Amino acid sequence: MPLVGVIFYFSKSPRFIPQPIIKAKIFALVLLTILLPILLFFLLKSLKKISSIHLGSTEERRIPLAIYCGIIGLVLMRVLPSNELIEPHFFMVGVLGSTLSCLILAILNFKASIHMLAVGGVLMFFIALSIHFHININGSIALIFIITGALATSRVHMRAHNALELAVGFIIGVVPQFIVLSYWL
Repeated sequence: MPLVGVIFYFSKSPRFIPQPIIKAKIFALVLLTILLPILLFFLLKSLKKISSIHLGSTEERRIPLAIYCGIIGLVLMRVLPSNELIEPHFFMVGVLGSTLSCLILAILNFKASIHMLAVGGVLMFFIALSIHFHININGSIALIFIITGALATSRVHMRAHNALELAVGFIIGVVPQFIVLSYWL
């Protein structure tokens, strides 16, 4: 979710951002939001804290979500501080809000769909960028809607979630992005 949103921002932003800065930010995001979580997954699996990548129970979700909140906090402080790139910074604040919401729900023994959370957050960010920069990205937004439907269908078909878990996941992906809009839109 964070990497897709930030790459999309860099590709659509009318602002001049030097290429070395873009590459450095993307490289840092790949390290922190993709490679580090993969390594931590193997660590948690070897410590028998989780049984599979699917995180089937709410108990298994708690530690990875808490760790991911810490990673997003690190990204906010070091990679995308608010004084450099305001839009991606507040996108990441929304990601942190969504992840914290999902963690709280896991503590309360409710399994919200993290897949729907991610696609909902990206969808709301794309819509906000379209409004903010006055650009026509209707094709990209339509594609995200199609991906959202396909993702929801596949999660139900695989019996990974029920309709309520999908809806709650989507809502907690969209709402934090909507809340932070007032700070940068």
